[in-house]
Amino acid sequence: MPVWLREYSWRQTGSAVYLSLPLRGVRVTPANIFCTDRYLKVSIPPFLFEAILYAPIDDTSSTAKIGDGIIFFTLYKKEVAMWDSLTLPNANKEKLQYLRENAVLKAHEKAKEEAEAKKVTKQEHKKHALEATMKLEEAERKRIEDLKEKERQKVTKELELWKKQQKDAEKQKRVQKEGELYQVEQLKEKKKEKINKTRIPNEGTSKTRLKPTKGYGSYSMFSENLKEEQLPAPRSAATIRINFTSRVFPTALRESCVAEEEEWLRKQAEARRAISADLSELEDLKEEEKNPDWLKNKGNKMFATGNYLAAVNAYNLAVRLNNKLPLLYLNRAACHLKLRNLHKAIEDSSKALELLTPPVPDNENARVKAYVRRGTAFCQLELYTEGLQDYEAALKIDPKNKTIEKDAEKIRHLIQGTTQDS
Repeated sequence: MPVWLREYSWRQTGSAVYLSLPLRGVRVTPANIFCTDRYLKVSIPPFLFEAILYAPIDDTSSTAKIGDGIIFFTLYKKEVAMWDSLTLPNANKEKLQYLRENAVLKAHEKAKEEAEAKKVTKQEHKKHALEATMKLEEAERKRIEDLKEKERQKVTKELELWKKQQKDAEKQKRVQKEGELYQVEQLKEKKKEKINKTRIPNEGTSKTRLKPTKGYGSYSMFSENLKEEQLPAPRSAATIRINFTSRVFPTALRESCVAEEEEWLRKQAEARRAISADLSELEDLKEEEKNPDWLKNKGNKMFATGNYLAAVNAYNLAVRLNNKLPLLYLNRAACHLKLRNLHKAIEDSSKALELLTPPVPDNENARVKAYVRRGTAFCQLELYTEGLQDYEAALKIDPKNKTIEKDAEKIRHLIQGTTQDS
């Protein structure tokens, strides 16, 4: 059951009613207040205040101030008049129920109307915003079009100016060329006039050729001028033969290093002899199978799949084709280690170290692998001293390799243990 609040105070003027409702110990929010033009309700469970007002009020402009333990209402009257009481007197239950339901219905209708009004207002705002956006976009589009038009006009003017400059330049070149041609023609005319002046002026005697007389001054001035105009005879054609020294290399002999060329030719001859040493066995091989690098890559793939015998066969054939590649011996040593052919692993590692000379930074990794594989083979043969020497040699090349350092330390412990046992 609700607890009805009966304690309140109110006063009035001709246009407003001021109601003070004390509420102590409870928290009041605007959601707890319901008001229409004839009905006022404050519901804060378990407290309830309800009043059917004496006359209609303007519920839109009326206010409620929530303070510490009190609600102060300012209710503005629709008609200026003095009320006899705050609530409607002598109202039965049916009338109170009707007024209450009518107030709730009016509140719902008012809320619906306000929602519709808000919806219409929101639509109007959206429409206005859309129109404003469209105007902005139209203005921006027009601005961009204007910029494009200005740029187009600018480029057109520049193009027309360039065309005019080109025409002026062509016209100037044409005038200059015509002037040059005119000068050439003038020179030709002058030359013709000069030649005509040197000829005998008498046409009747022009057919008679002057004959030189013996003695000093036998040639006349006309014969000397004619001699100056005569052109020399053309040169006779001939064939010049040039013999070049035969060479294997495309460069000239003066630009070549003979010692390096002879060394390269010697190595090529050795490689050809190695390939043709057992030609009958290599005839069935394909062209790529006769390439040591291709065979090395093939052996590497076999080793990666665990087929160590096939890898050894590939490396063997590659060594027969070219026995100067240290990586062939180094990779074959790794296969022998897997197959427990320890002595062959030592031989191949040693051969790889012989070929990895001189020691340079480019072959450091290969030399480290050769020392480690030979040292591993020695240790598996229980030759720990020789194995430790190879591991220490590898550490000198790569002192930051922690794995080699740990293995070398294990070998030292094995050597100490063997010494103590003996």
